[in-house]
Amino acid sequence: MSPKTNSEDIAGGQALIEGVMMRHGNKIAAAVRRPDKQIVIQEREYIPLTKRYKVLGWMFIRGSISLFEMMIVGIKCLMFSAEVALSEEERKPKSWEFTLSFIISFAVAIFFFVVVPAFFFTKIKDFVPNLILLNILEGCVRLGMFLGFLSLTLLMEDMRRVYMYHGAEHKTVFAWENGQELTVENIKEFSTRHPRCGTSFILFVMIVSILIFSLLGRPDFLHRVLYKLLLLPVVAGISYEAIRFTGKHSNWKWVQLLSWPGLTLQKITTREPSDDQIEVAIAAMKKVI
Repeated sequence: MSPKTNSEDIAGGQALIEGVMMRHGNKIAAAVRRPDKQIVIQEREYIPLTKRYKVLGWMFIRGSISLFEMMIVGIKCLMFSAEVALSEEERKPKSWEFTLSFIISFAVAIFFFVVVPAFFFTKIKDFVPNLILLNILEGCVRLGMFLGFLSLTLLMEDMRRVYMYHGAEHKTVFAWENGQELTVENIKEFSTRHPRCGTSFILFVMIVSILIFSLLGRPDFLHRVLYKLLLLPVVAGISYEAIRFTGKHSNWKWVQLLSWPGLTLQKITTREPSDDQIEVAIAAMKKVI
């Protein structure tokens, strides 16, 4: 079989608690391994808003819409994985707890990746005459905090297992894209790092934000925070198109160079999976293709 090259024939997913979610076309499947080692699968049909409403599927608009949808889908799949993966002795989180956790996490992300860099910007803006350099310095602060956060997650055993499932998801998608039969042995040959990964997307967001925010001039702190929040959909839309392009043309040399930072960053967020973790990813993938 030949590799999948049709931009509409894209598969992807995310790691869950002891499981993997896969999405392809209008199908979503989450496969999770129970404490007794059985694999439980949840399937459902979902037509994206970008397909239901033509205007939402336009270039540079579809990115922020797709990102919002995948956040909602991801939370629901995480709730399902927690219900399945945790043993009877362990307390299973309620839906409102997941929602509250997401809201708090989002607020913390805005604080550290929007508010804190904007505060740094306003403190040094009078000492850096070059506007591009000023935004690059602010971007370095944002990137430094992001890398620090990711590095800290490596200290958590549960997160290391999530990163192994993340690697299983990438390997399985790679195998399918290259027309390989979905067996553990075939999938093990592929890389854990994929150009369309969400980790790479976040890095694109940080790079694109430097360029976009450079257009804002030198506003005061509150206005800079407000402008950055308003421009987040624009940054997400441009980054989404960039990540789609690099995924589609990953064989081009200059695209490989552009993708290299994101792929390197995935050395933190992906790990080599075990055979049983690959089996879970296969189970999810087979339900959506």
